[in-house]
Amino acid sequence: MATATKAPAKKAAPAKAAAPAKKAAPAKKAAPAKKAAPAKKVVATKAAPAKNAVVKKAPAKKRTVNAAFMKALTPSAALAAVVGGKPLPRTEVVKQMWVYIKKNKLQDAINKRMINADAKLKEVFGKAQVTMFEMAGLIGKHLK
Repeated sequence: MATATKAPAKKAAPAKAAAPAKKAAPAKKAAPAKKAAPAKKVVATKAAPAKNAVVKKAPAKKRTVNAAFMKALTPSAALAAVVGGKPLPRTEVVKQMWVYIKKNKLQDAINKRMINADAKLKEVFGKAQVTMFEMAGLIGKHLK
């Protein structure tokens, strides 16, 4: 008898998958509390567009570039050997440093965050190997 109860249970499971459409309709009719729930959802959706209107107003402000950040600075003689002698903003100096590092394959093969200094970069950095995060600070000492 135990096998007889197991077999109908297995057959009943697929029948439930097909039956939810029939059971769902009587459940909606029998439960008036569920009809009240959609009314609350309507109120929630009405409140949502008001929040979106506030969000749309915020992006209207455009960011302005800090003039001090883009000020052209003159590199020292050691740094000028790498990036050139004309005045450049800090952002361009860092870009030029990365061009030089990648061109001469000075990035460490195992740990890409480390930069192995050649003769020119050793004058700028003051040591044989620096991290990419230290680089910006060390470059700043050579800009006026």
